[in-house]
Amino acid sequence: MAAHRKPRQRSLSGNTARTAATLALAGAATATAFEGTGIAEPQLTPAQVKAKVDQLYQEAETATQKYDGAKDKADTAQRRLKSLQDETARAQAKFNSARDALGSLAAAQYRDGGIDPAWQLALSSDPDQYLDDAAFAERAGDRQAGAVARVRGQLREIEQLRGAAHLELASLRSRQAELKLQKTAVTGKLAEARRLLSQLSPGQRAAVTADDATPRASRSVSDARVPLAADSVAAPDSRAAAAVAYAYSKLGSPYVWGATGPDAFDCSGLAQAAYRSAGVSIPRTTYAQINAGQRVSRSQLQPGDLVFFYSGISHVGIYIGNGQMIHAPNPSAPVRIAPIDEMPFAGATRVV
Repeated sequence: MAAHRKPRQRSLSGNTARTAATLALAGAATATAFEGTGIAEPQLTPAQVKAKVDQLYQEAETATQKYDGAKDKADTAQRRLKSLQDETARAQAKFNSARDALGSLAAAQYRDGGIDPAWQLALSSDPDQYLDDAAFAERAGDRQAGAVARVRGQLREIEQLRGAAHLELASLRSRQAELKLQKTAVTGKLAEARRLLSQLSPGQRAAVTADDATPRASRSVSDARVPLAADSVAAPDSRAAAAVAYAYSKLGSPYVWGATGPDAFDCSGLAQAAYRSAGVSIPRTTYAQINAGQRVSRSQLQPGDLVFFYSGISHVGIYIGNGQMIHAPNPSAPVRIAPIDEMPFAGATRVV
């Protein structure tokens, strides 16, 4: 029987070893080169950076409107939950008081109920007084039955209030989760925009952001059609005039997503604050604001009308006449005057 022997390893000769090492180094260099090609980011031109940043700002504004809506609903849920908790506490206090009174009455009846009523009548030194007491006790029993019914009703009310509070708490937690999700989306888009801008030289960055950062009013002074002051705007009524005047007073205020003033705004926050100053309550988000009044066509626009942009209704401005609006554009630009044809027009609403 042949013995199984392990084959002997052959050692590499000097030339062979050098060839293998060369191939290994070449392979590593090739792999490194391929890796570098895979992760290298193409250099964008300033125009490409501007296009991407503008897109990111628009996506961030869409997420901002979703955040604003979720926050509005979360705040409402928080107020309802607090109201339910207060109402439950009041109902619990009433229940505790009624239950204690019912317990005292039951204890008194228990103490007096150990002797048969017939013996009590027979042993009584004043039968007439006993009968009067018995009649009172019967009426008290009726009152006790009513008290029991009231206590049971109060208990059912407390259980219903606690159930409603439980549902409201679940709604609040859902809104808070949505808030967190949209906040992450907004901050992520804005961080990416900042990263892209940081890759440009100071001069390129200034050129890219100059169009957004310079208020339209200052670039259009030579255009006599641009209303540069609120008192030059012929608003159709006092509420629209007040809203327009407020918007003018906030020119130059910074854009901050989620802000509703008085010192910073996002686009729908500015619209809401302007009409709040006129004593009119409108919803928080662009999606709801477009339905907050009477729809009007572009040809029918009057100062004070809300003008909306993009197919997703993600941006809003306050019309001031002559094709111009005041709006809060994005983080790179303050509240400013701009032409309504600056963005894709989606519709308009006259607040009523």
